[in-house]
Amino acid sequence: MLYFLLCVGILVLGYFTYGVFVEKIFGIQPDRKTPCWTKEDGVDYINMPTWKVFFIQLLDIAGLGPIFGPILGALYGPQALLWIVIGSIFAGGVHDYFSGMLSVRSGGKSIPEVVGDEMGQFARQTLRVFSVILLLLVGVVFILGPAKLLSSMTGFNVQLLVALIFVYYFVATILPIDKIIGRLYPIFGALLLFMTIGITFGLIYHGYEFLPNMDISTNVHPGDLPLFPLLFITLSCGALSGFHSTQSPLMARCMRNEKNGRVVFYGAMIAEGIIGLVWATAGMSFYDSPEALNAVIAAQSPAGVVNQVSTELLGVFGGFLAVLGVVILPITSGDTAFRSTRLILAETLRLDQTKINKRLVIAIPLFVVAFAISLVDFNIIWRYFGWSNQTLSMLVLWSAAIWLGRKGKLHWIATVPAVFMTAVDTAFILQAKIGFNLPADISNIVAVIVAAISLIAFLILVRPTGDVSEEAEPAE
Repeated sequence: MLYFLLCVGILVLGYFTYGVFVEKIFGIQPDRKTPCWTKEDGVDYINMPTWKVFFIQLLDIAGLGPIFGPILGALYGPQALLWIVIGSIFAGGVHDYFSGMLSVRSGGKSIPEVVGDEMGQFARQTLRVFSVILLLLVGVVFILGPAKLLSSMTGFNVQLLVALIFVYYFVATILPIDKIIGRLYPIFGALLLFMTIGITFGLIYHGYEFLPNMDISTNVHPGDLPLFPLLFITLSCGALSGFHSTQSPLMARCMRNEKNGRVVFYGAMIAEGIIGLVWATAGMSFYDSPEALNAVIAAQSPAGVVNQVSTELLGVFGGFLAVLGVVILPITSGDTAFRSTRLILAETLRLDQTKINKRLVIAIPLFVVAFAISLVDFNIIWRYFGWSNQTLSMLVLWSAAIWLGRKGKLHWIATVPAVFMTAVDTAFILQAKIGFNLPADISNIVAVIVAAISLIAFLILVRPTGDVSEEAEPAE
């Protein structure tokens, strides 16, 4: 249990130390007006209190990722917890902070525009297509997943539940962000906290040994899958996830002051890391061995693990609430995935979103496409999600590094994780069966070479421009 508590403590400490360090390097301007003041439109740019913005950000980025990913990561043993802690503090927190704060500084732009501003027009156009496809896949999966879980809990017809979730997503996508999302998310946040704290105390109350296998020198994965690069692709949400960068601009449009960025963006990532620690620990502590955990995952998916662990530790009612939390989590990411897609398309088409008819022009075709995708088997496409997600995180980190380098600031806080993820993404696509299926030794060597070349190119090409400050506008 000491190892688990130490990991939680380091995450909290990381927020108050490295988070502050990152904030200072970025250089917040508390007197500068944020987009909710300069572009307030009553729809997407709305002034909201910090506590509400934090909860919305947390639920936006959470989804099933910090639960399912850590459960799958638990198959690798305690190394998964190390990645959650190191990743959240030095990679995920930096990624989320800069994706949010660069959006704030650019007037609330979506992530393709933020990346394009730093990496050029080709990157902008690529990320526009990339992000829309990624968000559509997330949105559709976060319709089907919750519908199947709700069906197993209630016995209701899956297609009926799919239809109801579709209707909710559509309404949440076109209405002002404070009408549904702003009102429901604090309640959902309380449920998420109950689930996380309840599982932790349930393990203690029932006498489970925390992390019985503490051998970090051995890969205990039942399928003998390599730790590198698979752990860093599998366990994304909870450590580092490109999906977060598509969500951060939503709250960049609602945050009152730049000084709140560390709480909203870096803080939400740390909170998600703690959620990831709880579920990775539950996976390693509730079951006797990785093989036993893997058997449940193979038979019922990670959802079966959630159901079994929650019911056993919290009883029937507590288990129901915990599983309900797992249903709500993807829904709270699914609705904002579609909302983000609408805004990315609006920016691309330069279509104002103040009037509802302009929102419908984008939302109706968007949901028609999403419905069509939900009717086909897109498992092959979805297999690329993990790699696509971490490739996006890599690009965002490189964009942050370029921004810092051009400002003459300490770019290494973004450069180091960007180089690491370049190696991870390259190694994965080279050795994966859905990629080039090369031997691991060869792909890993090539990945290191590609990462090294990327770093050298960055150091040669990116130079300070002399513009180390931006004109500040007083906040109201």
